[in-house]
Amino acid sequence: MTRGSITIGDVAAKAGVSRATVSRAFTRPNLLTPAVVEQVRRIADELGYVPNRIARALSTGRFGTIALLVPDIANPFFPPLIRAAQARADALGYAVFLGDSDETPDREDRLLAKLAPQVDGFVVASPRLDEARIRFHAGQKPTVLINRDIAGVPRVLIDVRGGIEMAITHLFALGHRRIAYVGGPAASWANQQREQAAMAAAQRFGIEELAIPAYRPTYEAGQAAVERLLAAGVSAAIAFDDIVAQGLVAGLSARGIVIPRDLSIVGFDDVLAVTTYPPLTTIDAHCADAGAAGVELLLEIIETGEKRDACQIIPTRLVQRESTGPVTTGEAIPGRSPSAGNRRRSTDQRGRT
Repeated sequence: MTRGSITIGDVAAKAGVSRATVSRAFTRPNLLTPAVVEQVRRIADELGYVPNRIARALSTGRFGTIALLVPDIANPFFPPLIRAAQARADALGYAVFLGDSDETPDREDRLLAKLAPQVDGFVVASPRLDEARIRFHAGQKPTVLINRDIAGVPRVLIDVRGGIEMAITHLFALGHRRIAYVGGPAASWANQQREQAAMAAAQRFGIEELAIPAYRPTYEAGQAAVERLLAAGVSAAIAFDDIVAQGLVAGLSARGIVIPRDLSIVGFDDVLAVTTYPPLTTIDAHCADAGAAGVELLLEIIETGEKRDACQIIPTRLVQRESTGPVTTGEAIPGRSPSAGNRRRSTDQRGRT
C-alpha cells in the first residue's frame, strides 16, 4: 500500500481496535485511555495514515462540508449551539453550511433535499419534520439529531426531565402548589418533552399543573400568553424557553404584576437569563455542548462509515436567580382568577378547556 492509500480500516486492523476507536484517537482522545490513544497514533504513523480530513477528501470524494439546520436562527438558544458546532467542525477540518427552516417542516424538508448533494452529512437541531421524513433523509446521508429522540438515528438529547424535576422541586420548596407550563411550538419534540416532564413532576409532588400554549418560541408569544396565565390563577410558571419567559415577564410587569412577589417565573436554556429584569431563574441546557457533541458524533460516523444507534445525553442544571420566590398571601393579584379545582387543564386561544 502507498502512503496516500492508507485508510482508517487499515489502522484499525493492525491496532486490533474498531474504526470508531481510531477516529476517537484523533478527534475525541478524552474518551479513550492514554495507552490506546498512543498505540493507535503510533500505528497510524507507521502506516502513513493521514488523519487530516481535507487531505483525505481529495482521494475519497468527500466534500469536507456538513450542514447544520435549525428551526429559528433568531432564537437565542441557537447562536451558541451554532457557534460551538462551527468551531468544532473547523477544528476537525470541515466547513459548515447553515440552514434556517423558520419553524416550517416543509422548508426543512426542502433544505435537507437541496443540501444533500453538497455535504457529507447533517446535524439537524430540533427538527420539525415527522419521523418518517427524518428517517428517509437519515437513510440518504449521515445524520445526527439534536433534541429529537428517534431510535436508530444518532442523536444528542438534552436532559429535559432532570432539569424540569429540579425546577418543580425548587417551586415546591417555595410553597407553590398551582403552576403553569407555558409551551412552545406544537410540532416541537422538545416542547412535548418539557410539558410531559412538568406534568409528571407536578403529579409526584401533588402540584396542580396547567398547560398554556404560546405556539411560537418568541418574546411576542410570551406576552400574548399573559392573559391566559393570569386567568389560570397560578402562583408560578415554567416557560418553554428563556425568550418566552422574557415575554411573560414583560407582559406581567406591564399589568402591574411584581415578579417574584406576585408570580414566579422559570425559563429554560439559560441564554437570556442574566439580561432580564429581574434576572431569570432558568434551566441551563448547555446548548453549546449539544452543538459540539452533535458535530463530533456526525464526523465520527462519516469517518468510520459505521451506522449505529448512538445517543448522547447533555445534562441540565437549575440556575436560581431572582425571578422565583416564596408564595405570598394577601390582596388578590390584579387580573388573576382565584384557584379552582385540583385537575390539570389546557387552554387555547379560544379559551376552551
